[in-house]
Amino acid sequence: QVQPVESGGGLVRPGGSLRLSCVASGNILRFNVMGWYRQAPGKERELVAAISRGYTNYGGSVKDRVTIAEDSAKNTVYLHMNNLKSEDTAVYYCHVAGTVVVDSGQQHFDSWGQGTQVTVSS
Repeated sequence: QVQPVESGGGLVRPGGSLRLSCVASGNILRFNVMGWYRQAPGKERELVAAISRGYTNYGGSVKDRVTIAEDSAKNTVYLHMNNLKSEDTAVYYCHVAGTVVVDSGQQHFDSWGQGTQVTVSS
């Protein structure tokens, strides 16, 4: 139906920056929310950032170091991360929800990507 695909993860040194991208495939009519979550080994999945109808919400642990941006025309959401720390090491997941056009009309979707690994290490 709608499958988000993340890219941009990798190995970065402490203090470095990364930009993650997530492209959602499908004949998407509108997004209700686009966001990023992360999960470190042994920890629960947590919100990094989300954007919904122009309003943004950031997780407390990264609030001053990340920026989320969307390009709805390209079905894409970005996560810019600065001053990365070792504790930012995690798998980063894209989450999107909204309405997609299907043969029978319109349908709600709520989808997660497979994740992209971000490792912060010297």
